[in-house]
Amino acid sequence: MRWLVPCFLWAVASTASEAQESAHTIGPVSNVAEAASRAGTHASLVLSGYAELFYQWNFNQPANGITNYRAFDNRHDAFTIDNAVLDALGTVGPVNVHVALQVGQTPETYYLAEPVSRGTNAAGATGPSVWKYLQQANVGYRAPIGRGLLIEGGIFLSPIGPESLAIKDQWNWSRSDLFFGLPAYHTGLRVSYPFTDRLTFALHVYNGWNSVVDNNPEKSLAGQLTYEIADHLTLDLIYFTGVERPVGAPEGRAWRHLFDAYLTLYPKKWLALLVHVDGGVEPNHFGTSGWAASALYIRFHPLSWLYFAARGDFFYEWVPPGAAPIFWPVSWISSATATADFRPYQTISFRVEYRHDRAAGDLFFDHQVPTNLLGAPTPNARRQDTLTFGAVAWF
Repeated sequence: MRWLVPCFLWAVASTASEAQESAHTIGPVSNVAEAASRAGTHASLVLSGYAELFYQWNFNQPANGITNYRAFDNRHDAFTIDNAVLDALGTVGPVNVHVALQVGQTPETYYLAEPVSRGTNAAGATGPSVWKYLQQANVGYRAPIGRGLLIEGGIFLSPIGPESLAIKDQWNWSRSDLFFGLPAYHTGLRVSYPFTDRLTFALHVYNGWNSVVDNNPEKSLAGQLTYEIADHLTLDLIYFTGVERPVGAPEGRAWRHLFDAYLTLYPKKWLALLVHVDGGVEPNHFGTSGWAASALYIRFHPLSWLYFAARGDFFYEWVPPGAAPIFWPVSWISSATATADFRPYQTISFRVEYRHDRAAGDLFFDHQVPTNLLGAPTPNARRQDTLTFGAVAWF
């Protein structure tokens, strides 16, 4: 249950501090709520959070305990804290601040692709360990232009694709291969404007894919259109472009072009359908790299406390000789998933999920796992099947 606190609970000035109330009055301001009250604006704080726990059995029984290439549900035969998140959204008039903190198995994978930059004796280093506890951090201002122009900056969850981080908001427990392959977060600016109650356009300027700190001098651009065609039908379209290879990559300064679309349909109150398609190209020094991927979802709930969901996805990638792959070390990967979701109370979900993964080459682990010369585990299976029991609760 989310709850709304009518004023910010933190102090922003001591009794010795001074702040300007208006162009004519100067005096002590003890907290944000008082400052907002004097300015005639509304201040609020919304706190929310969730915790995710799962146990998973991988029928390959990998000796290293890893369910490979599965994003966050990646531990075999162990009770695992997937993620624990505390989220705060504060607003004062047209200004908002959003911070979400996280800890668990999820952030360890979430920031795996974050660029690493060594520091100096005058500047700290940056990398996954610096940012992994921060899921989101952004500020926003709704300018009084037309219906309200929202300008935001900071770390955001990626708008690409329908899936997100919080399992409570997903139909399945695990995420699709599209979610795992495509970017999960971005850092930069975004501007959005609702042209109508049903049509919203957003323009994004980011450092790139999965990067708080950029790995090259170019910025990435994205345009997003969300259209609620009818009360039961929504369409999202995204075009994303930029140079995503690091400086000095053999592929050169190759501009990548991503096209993403998903359609959500609710034909009945008890039935929901979702189609997600994504593809892109990257012309580079070796030729043209590219990919095509899709996922189909269905969800229905015969009872108010019971949901069933199924998902199938396929992700194909082509790589010219000499170029490094963008996503996978094999040409394709796919999965099929079935999930039962029990909700005895409105803020808790118990789930049972069976999933089958398959790939064009060895991506997964099976029983005794070989290692390479450096001692790193080497995938030795083209398929894996898992049974997951999970629980998530939120407020």
